[in-house]
Amino acid sequence: MATDNRRVARRTWSMLGDVKRKPSPYEVVTSKFHYHFRREPAPFELDPETPINKWYLRYREGSALQVADWERFRDPYKLTYTEYIKTQKGRETYVDGLIDQYEASGTVAHLEPGWVDTLKSFYVPLRFPLHVLQMVGMYVGQMAPSSFITNCAHFQAADEMRRIQRIAYWNRVLANAHGDELAQTDTARRPWESAPEWQPLRRLLEELLIAYDWGEAFTALNLAVKPAIDALLNWEFAALAQVNGDQFIAQLFSEFTNDSKRSQEWTQALVHYMLECDSKTHIALDGWLARWQPAALAAVDALAPLFGTAPSPLSEQLVSDSIAKRYTDFIHGAGLSVRGVNA
Repeated sequence: MATDNRRVARRTWSMLGDVKRKPSPYEVVTSKFHYHFRREPAPFELDPETPINKWYLRYREGSALQVADWERFRDPYKLTYTEYIKTQKGRETYVDGLIDQYEASGTVAHLEPGWVDTLKSFYVPLRFPLHVLQMVGMYVGQMAPSSFITNCAHFQAADEMRRIQRIAYWNRVLANAHGDELAQTDTARRPWESAPEWQPLRRLLEELLIAYDWGEAFTALNLAVKPAIDALLNWEFAALAQVNGDQFIAQLFSEFTNDSKRSQEWTQALVHYMLECDSKTHIALDGWLARWQPAALAAVDALAPLFGTAPSPLSEQLVSDSIAKRYTDFIHGAGLSVRGVNA
């Protein structure tokens, strides 16, 4: 009996379509997990009039930010949960070593009283704005139209929690050395609620918490508020700590630039993808940026005077100019324009 030796073509994962290749582990665990996006008559298998269906239909399917196919976007880092944990484990090992080194050395007890005052007015209240960045990052991920975007946003939110936890731990170390008041909630709450330097940022972030449209929330958070705050903290505050002899704070905040870089790169990649899919998406992005960009930059500028109160101060204008330059470079890298910035 004759044998048919013709080669039979092997099929790959049909969910990705006729790609004629083996999908990567990243694609296998990420593709089309949001089965409920653009599902008729409603996202979830409930009455279309239920609040959750109405919410998603209004703020996700109804967003002005739309492209035909969100599934083709890819994170430049192609992170899965496993890869994210593996990457951050190395960073956490470094930070743990840094904390152990400085805590054992006892140098925190020898910080200048004037610098401790600066930490009290600027560093201690950071829990509030950073928690907002974390919460909105989770919301953007929850509402995103593709799990390729959701993963990026949720890993970003995890980075924020990492930053909050490390700041909180060192706040306790500071309190052990310079008085328990530094660790009390009221010490953080008073400037956040009452100090004039904090109020523009407080108002901005409270408004960000009610930016329910997923496209606006993404634009406001990742294209305006977060990059401005990251520039203030991870570069300018690190520099202020350096000139005031606080090597631990300088190194800790410099380490956070790794997370900020990853956030900015996936943000830029997503914007480029949207513009390539449909050049008209810039209309929605520009409209939201017209509101959020100037407010974000004004809010961080309002905090710059606190840098002038440190024992070894940094110029308010120098801080503002540096933030504006970093922000401008970032937003131009996303293929967008800057409003209200002279840089």
